[in-house]
Formats: sequence, structure tokens, C-alpha cells
Amino acid sequence: MRANYKLQRLYLESPLAPGESVPLGKEQAHYLLTVLRLDDGARVLVFNGRDGEYGATLRPQGKKSANLEIGKQTRAQPEPSRLDFLFAPIKVGRLDYLVQKATEMGVRKITPVFTDHTQLHKVNDGKLAANILEAAEQCGNLAIPELGEAVKLEAMLANWDPERRIIFCNESQAGNNPAGILSAIIERDLALLVGPEGGFSEREREMLTTLPFVTPIPLGPRILRADTAAVAALTAVQMTIGDW
Repeated sequence: MRANYKLQRLYLESPLAPGESVPLGKEQAHYLLTVLRLDDGARVLVFNGRDGEYGATLRPQGKKSANLEIGKQTRAQPEPSRLDFLFAPIKVGRLDYLVQKATEMGVRKITPVFTDHTQLHKVNDGKLAANILEAAEQCGNLAIPELGEAVKLEAMLANWDPERRIIFCNESQAGNNPAGILSAIIERDLALLVGPEGGFSEREREMLTTLPFVTPIPLGPRILRADTAAVAALTAVQMTIGDW
């Protein structure tokens, strides 16, 4: 069942079940009562990333607080995605966009990876997590990607499960179309690795292409920004071997 975009959607940390009354935090109560100016009895949709989606009724408790009465389930929780997203952090404004789009594309886990050409050397986990939740609320996703701890490329590869294949976006890979390579992959538990502005260093490309659990794919004939390349690659993977 597709998402209902006519009703406001909210993420709640609480367990969800019909008949429960869930108190809202100050920010969410302010948003519903003051920003959206919803009245007593207004209908919204709620999800927590575990129990599916439910209809809920707004019950103000004064001017600054409110509860939600949980009603019937509107959508069941889907099976989790089997695609993880590994990316080199880029400039802050575009980083927000990148995380939001990865969430919309239905990845299971989002992990920042520091490479030789990475411009940012630390990330704001709180802001990334907030972007993930906001994107899930707005696009109708019920699954919320896990935010992995930022890690250096070498450390990630050293501790990687070789049973899980990494699809590596290699700007130096021969050819323009990744479809043939992707269609030959039989694994379904996968990760997509996208580099920073300027791409991977020669050292990193040599290291990645020698690993048996890494499959390089081309990015096509055009020069793409890192965030554009990530969205294009996620689309190609999901259409070929994912949950399109």
C-alpha cells in the first residue's frame, strides 16, 4: 500500500499499537499546534520504523502539549532493505541532500567513509540523523536507515564481511553503462560505495579493485558531482537488483 500524502506524518520513538495514548515532545507538539494549527481531533499518521504506520488523533493538553491516540494500522512494516550506502562526506549543504536522497531510495544503513580526497574530516551525527528522519517523514518511508559510525576506508575494508559485496563507483572503470555488470551480481545483501569530490585516489582504486568482494562499475561518460553520482548509482542498483 502506498503512503497517504494528504495527512501529516510523524516519527515517534514509542511502541505503536491501537488504543495507546502517546505524549508528544515539546517540538512535535509545537509543530502540530502552533505551526500547523491543528485542532483537537485532527488526524495524522505515525510510524517508528518498527511497527508499521498507524492513524492517530490529536488530543491537545493545553496550548503547548498534546497526546496522540493511536488508531488502526494503515500500513504494515515492510521487510528491511538489503542495500547499504557508503559515502565520502561532502560539503554540508550537499551532504544533507545526499543523506535525504539515500533515505528516499530505501537503503538499510548509511555510513560516512573518509577517503584520501574527502573534504570533511568529521560529520555531525545529530544533524545527519535528523535529516534521515525528516526525509522518512516526508517521503512516506516506514523503514528508517541506520546511521553508521564514520570510518576510514582502510578500516572499513579491513573489518568488512567478505560475504557482502560492495559495488564501487569507479570513475576510471572502462565502459559507460553499469547495467551489464549489475545484472550479473547474484548477491542481494549489498553495499554501494561512492567517493568524494575529486573521486578516489589511485591508491584507493588499486586497493579496492584487488578485493574479491568488491565490484567496480562505471559512472558513464559525463562528469558528475558526488551527490548526483550517488543518486544515479543508487537508482541503477535499485532498478537492476534492488526493490524498485
